[in-house]
Amino acid sequence: MVHSREPAVLITVTGRDKPGILSRLTGILAEQEVQLLDIEQVVVQGRLTLCLLVQLPDTRSILKELLFAAKELGVELDFESLDGASAEKSAVQRYVVTAIGRSLGAKELQALSSTLAQHGGNIEKIFRLSGGELRSLEIHLGLPASKDPEDLKRELLGLAMRTASFDVALQRESLYRRSKRLVVMDMDSTLIRIEVIDELARAKGVVDQVAKITERAMQGEMDYDEALRQRLRLLEGLDVAVLQKIAAELPLSEGAENLIRVLKRLGYRTAVISGGFSIAAEALKARLGIDYAFSNTLEIQNGKLTGRVLGPIVNAQRKAELMETLAQAEGVLLDQVIAVGDGANDLLMLQRAGLGIAFRAKQKLREAADTSLSASGLDAILYLLGISAREVQEVM
Repeated sequence: MVHSREPAVLITVTGRDKPGILSRLTGILAEQEVQLLDIEQVVVQGRLTLCLLVQLPDTRSILKELLFAAKELGVELDFESLDGASAEKSAVQRYVVTAIGRSLGAKELQALSSTLAQHGGNIEKIFRLSGGELRSLEIHLGLPASKDPEDLKRELLGLAMRTASFDVALQRESLYRRSKRLVVMDMDSTLIRIEVIDELARAKGVVDQVAKITERAMQGEMDYDEALRQRLRLLEGLDVAVLQKIAAELPLSEGAENLIRVLKRLGYRTAVISGGFSIAAEALKARLGIDYAFSNTLEIQNGKLTGRVLGPIVNAQRKAELMETLAQAEGVLLDQVIAVGDGANDLLMLQRAGLGIAFRAKQKLREAADTSLSASGLDAILYLLGISAREVQEVM
């Protein structure tokens, strides 16, 4: 905050970037004992923009010396005198918007920036996260304190759903955004592209009956536990070898393997918390090197499924409880947990995590989650953590 009567001056430096520019200019300021209030710099395609906010006790002589130095350096200098109100930081909420798509062009960025502007959002910084083709950007945003971020979140979700060509995530810029330590994921239709129970039903010849029960549960005509019990009874007598074969050949979702590999290299803990079946979850855990796996255990007798489940059913409440227990055991706060899922059974887990991500989910879950991914693979989660493609390559 600026209290002195000395003028606050914003010095803007532009031109071709090269070593020594900042050193030369700050050297002049240091010699004159000028107070430096703020500094920001960005280089895009070799072009430099450097901003220095300073208090100048003797404006004319120092600016003359800076202009002379700039000429020798081959850059341009502009000066703007700021009054007290302009120099002080406004009370704003800090957010990060992450845009992720197969390709981001002027059309997508115009739609996104217009939405931000309509809600009073002021773009302060833009960083490219993707390498090669422009696929992901991180936008640092100042939002007036009077604005409700939930309104902006709904608008951004609506934008992503209308275009269907890119995903947009809104996160509060805080220490916890950059210090996630635990990632928990659903299995069926999230880490893998299939629903294992549907594949078992197909093998048993009861896929239509299972589908009808699933639909009734989705319409709210029966709860998850009862729907699971009824579907499992239809699988009674199925050879466990069928489940073992499916578990050995689980088709991974796009980006799943890359996501887990990078998370492990960076020291994150990972877990599968699934309403699916333990034989499949354990196979996936071993295949990807996931740290924990929690799921339903099917009863097996004489090599056949009995149509019953052993122990408590992993429903929505159980998923959330397992996530909280695991976070406590790992010594991390829920704010440091990411939860990823696709169905109603994941809702509580996503709501209680620090970042809940609906992955290729139906609209109801997308609206309830913190953010959603539909146009991207699972490894786009790395962008939400602020990890760039270049940094991923370094890790790999």
